[in-house]
Amino acid sequence: MTAPPGTPPTPPHPLAGGRLGAEALRPLLDTVLEALRTGAQERGGPIPAGGPDALAARVQAALGDVLPEKGHGDHEALRTLVHTLAAGAADPADPLCAAHLHGPPLAVAAAADLAASALNPSLDSWDQAPAASAIEALLTRTLAAEFYDTPHPDALVTTGGTEANQLALLLARERHGPRLTVLHGANAHHSVPRAAWLLGLPAATSLPTPAGTLDPARLAEALATTPGPVLVTATAGTTDAGLIDPLHPIADLCEHHGADLHIDAAYGGLLALSPRHRPRVTGLGRAHSLTIDLHKLGWQPVAAGLLAVPDTTLLAPLAHQADYLNATDDTEAGLPDLLGRSLRTTRRPDALKIAATLRSLGRDGLAHLIDRTCELAHHLARLLDAHPRFELHAPPTISTVLFRPTHTDDTHLAALRRTLLHTGHAVLGRATADNRLWLKATLLNPHTTTRDLDTLVTLLEGSTHR
Repeated sequence: MTAPPGTPPTPPHPLAGGRLGAEALRPLLDTVLEALRTGAQERGGPIPAGGPDALAARVQAALGDVLPEKGHGDHEALRTLVHTLAAGAADPADPLCAAHLHGPPLAVAAAADLAASALNPSLDSWDQAPAASAIEALLTRTLAAEFYDTPHPDALVTTGGTEANQLALLLARERHGPRLTVLHGANAHHSVPRAAWLLGLPAATSLPTPAGTLDPARLAEALATTPGPVLVTATAGTTDAGLIDPLHPIADLCEHHGADLHIDAAYGGLLALSPRHRPRVTGLGRAHSLTIDLHKLGWQPVAAGLLAVPDTTLLAPLAHQADYLNATDDTEAGLPDLLGRSLRTTRRPDALKIAATLRSLGRDGLAHLIDRTCELAHHLARLLDAHPRFELHAPPTISTVLFRPTHTDDTHLAALRRTLLHTGHAVLGRATADNRLWLKATLLNPHTTTRDLDTLVTLLEGSTHR
């Protein structure tokens, strides 16, 4: 049938947004979901077997020519690529994938992320993201108020802890000048000394942490001998063991010596939402700035980080002006200025998925997931501690468990971890503590069961005595 005169031609490649976007997406989503299912089925475990070379060869064989002369069409492209991605994934939703601070996202958050991708707001000017910018403003103020009992707390959305820590050091440099000295424990995230380097600050000073946490006595000595200005960075949830520095004593020392305090609570900060675990992180609100990650114990798709501050005026140094984005007369006329909300220009509305999660689960729902995840770690620790073939490093502080097979040296332990990866049986991390190498199970999957943990211990028992 011939279309009536004046009817615009049907675009060959539909868009995700607009009035017809939902109908264009609907059949493609069916293809994507089926490819996710078949890919996970093919993988059959937490990670594909065979190691890096075998996986790269399978990907090459599946994709063939990445830029073909003629396209294969939407459905074939999605079937091939999504199936290949899923079949070759390290899936954090698998109970035996427990190496890193990389959690499985909630379905509601992933669904919200689809809407963000379809509408594609960019949070560098209000006229690109009217509703998204309003959602972000509400979300950031609400979450900052969870940590700061002050009149005007605020937070910036970041790509994660690394960006948040860099912003914290940048704000401190702008307050105090380029001679700012950064003191941190040896347990701090690597992004802290790296941020000092990137910002042209003096080399950050690392203080020994033989017990795994920042020792107030060592910090007092350093503060007494380090000329100001000084920024101390403490950690609430270390990457290697999930340990929490003594926050109140550190804050007391900073106040006494006139030093600023930043707390990297990317891992442990959201414990504050759990009445059961909140006492572990009292003192967070005494920091000049605070790093929080919601793609850890918040179950968000990457990325979902925050830098929180007790007063929005502390963010003023980030103000920036570009006529095409925040012309002075537009700002004076009431259009919100978004450029001071990030060092990035083009920026996704990551606040949407976080806001959808908070609305869906509420405070109680999130607290339940946090409590369950921490309890799973304690259950695994008890299993390993009672097992004659394993040595437990210490009871978990949050949800990280360090352990090692008995009568095994570091070389064989590292090889065991790589064997588990190569066979696709389990994904465990590694950490050094007490001058020894340990296997690391970072439990972030609240759907893991005690039976899954029994399976993990049985698998490790068999792998260590072959």
